[in-house]
Amino acid sequence: MTQPFVRPDVRALLDQMEAAGGKRAVDVPLEEARGMLHASRHLFDATVGELAVIRDIAGGPCPMRLYDARLKRGPGPVLVFYHGGGFVLGDIDTHEPLCAEIARLLDLPVVSVGYRLAPEHPFPAGVTDAIEAARWVAESPSELGRVATGLVLAGDSAGGNFTIVTTLALRDEPAAVPVLAQWPMYPAADPTTEYPSLGQYGEGYLLSRASMHWFDECYAPDPKDWRYDPLQQEQRGLPPTLVITAGLDPIRDQGRAYAAACAKAGVSVIYLECAGTIHGFMNLRKALPSAQADLERCAAHLRLMLAGA
Repeated sequence: MTQPFVRPDVRALLDQMEAAGGKRAVDVPLEEARGMLHASRHLFDATVGELAVIRDIAGGPCPMRLYDARLKRGPGPVLVFYHGGGFVLGDIDTHEPLCAEIARLLDLPVVSVGYRLAPEHPFPAGVTDAIEAARWVAESPSELGRVATGLVLAGDSAGGNFTIVTTLALRDEPAAVPVLAQWPMYPAADPTTEYPSLGQYGEGYLLSRASMHWFDECYAPDPKDWRYDPLQQEQRGLPPTLVITAGLDPIRDQGRAYAAACAKAGVSVIYLECAGTIHGFMNLRKALPSAQADLERCAAHLRLMLAGA
């Protein structure tokens, strides 16, 4: 069998993790698993860097944080971001470097959403928070300090799932302003279907099949509910969509299937598959310098999408 292409920086990181013992989320207690993701940020992700605004937002349906490259700005689009972590791990802090960089690259205010996590808050608590947070931002509340003329919804992994579900929810019951674009990153877009990539990359490429099973047990979703498996819904009528996947990701094929469903439904969709890299690469930009170019390529596509919105 032909070995898959692995970028040199990805190979070095995987070898480093294996030499260190290669603990997975499923192998340790919950709080330790959460701590591992926080430690990963400081070990492997880029620094936050300079930004005009980084502040927590009060008054919303759940914790949120605003990132903006400008101290003040006029009315315009606002990007709402949902962090990954299998619905169980991650928070606003683990994804702060990524949100700050998105704010710089897109020159947009970014609102990071700290939704409730499983197993303390199983399905559908987190996705309910995600939808309500987007609606709240769309209303331009005074606590936000920005006037939203439209939303861009984005998120990675489990947050990619929330991105798609929230876009569908706001298509069917619109918020105060429209969703201009969505950007699911290596999304859990069709979690009830087992695709070939799960067997190909479910061990040895950071995200493991065993950890995914543990995430699912913690989240305790209803597999028949579209808020867990958004491909059960018709995708027609969605805004321009950018789907990005990693070539060595066990859930890569879920992203492929989602992009195909969008195209079949007549949605304007761009699909970018980043060859030779792994799930979560957007949060590993210090360890994986190649990921910065991937992120910049996404930003370039989104700027063109928004220019035509």
